[in-house]
Amino acid sequence: MPQLHVMIKPASGLCNMRCKYCFYADEMAKRSQPSYGIMSVETLEHVIQEIFRFAEKECTIAFQGGEPTLAGLDFYRQCIRLVKKYNTENVVVSYALQTNGYALDAQWYAFFAENHFLIGLSVDGIKAVHDAYRKDTCGKDTYFRVLETARGLGQAGVDFNILTVVNGKTAPKIRRIYEKYKKLGFSWQQYIACLDPVQELPGQQEYSLTPQVYGKFLIELFELWDLDLREGKHPYIRQFENYIGILMGHQPESCEQRGVCSYQNIVEADGSVYPCDFYVMDGYCLGNLRTDSFRVIEQRRKESRFVGDSMNHTEKCRTCPYFALCRGGCRRHREQPGTAPGENYFCESYKMFFDSCLPRMRQIAACLQKYR
Repeated sequence: MPQLHVMIKPASGLCNMRCKYCFYADEMAKRSQPSYGIMSVETLEHVIQEIFRFAEKECTIAFQGGEPTLAGLDFYRQCIRLVKKYNTENVVVSYALQTNGYALDAQWYAFFAENHFLIGLSVDGIKAVHDAYRKDTCGKDTYFRVLETARGLGQAGVDFNILTVVNGKTAPKIRRIYEKYKKLGFSWQQYIACLDPVQELPGQQEYSLTPQVYGKFLIELFELWDLDLREGKHPYIRQFENYIGILMGHQPESCEQRGVCSYQNIVEADGSVYPCDFYVMDGYCLGNLRTDSFRVIEQRRKESRFVGDSMNHTEKCRTCPYFALCRGGCRRHREQPGTAPGENYFCESYKMFFDSCLPRMRQIAACLQKYR
């Protein structure tokens, strides 16, 4: 059985910011009940109980939103209490939380440090591009407030990484963003390609990321990272580490780079469960942990063929010389209007990237293999 991974949305899609490209706001607008409000402690207890009835040896409990900190610090204190109550088999629990960082303070930092939370902090590089799309509810800029949170997390000894959305404004500025992150000491970085609205023709939004722009972004970021790698002072960038790991025969941690959906459990605030954060919409619900066990959820996952249907690669894709490394990318990117079913919207981006950077990645993988 795969390690149990549960992502809880304790504040549903509620948020104290209004990011223009928010994929979850788009999903909420396209389902019958947009928001489920704040998760009750009663529902949280049902979820925690079911986790420890099903988990074996290890599990991950992650929190996302919307903005998950809107549930309040007492909610997370209750969570820790309930985990201690129901974890009778001493399952190893890892905690993670993705936040915009806008409302965090010293109490939050201390809690995260004490309970060993890994924090993902959303930052879009430099002020000009961050504040273009990441405003608060009053339309005010948020960049400097988020940098204050980064400092606070670091000073409190909290492990955190930076998550940057690659959109039409951030991609061309990657050199300045990379240098800024280096100056700020952000040594753990993750870059996520911006999603266009679901079932809408891609490339039509102000923030849209086009394949040509994304390909140039990947090449430039890799070249910057490789220069620092040669000097032994490179940041951890998950996408590149995963590609090199694949070349060394390892399984990538990212489902996007596995080319097939992983076994995830996205739990909305009412206890309902979905197979992926990009598919929390009507028609994909697998059940509700207030009434259903994880064994029932797993059976419904099999019956829905959600994971199996993510292997929808085209013949063109399967015969591509880069398929063993690319693996078709994320399923959401293979279900875009205007592209052939199973063909990744960013196929051109990856071809540009591998044409330019694969020889060097092979050298890095060979050096690591030799060293080990």
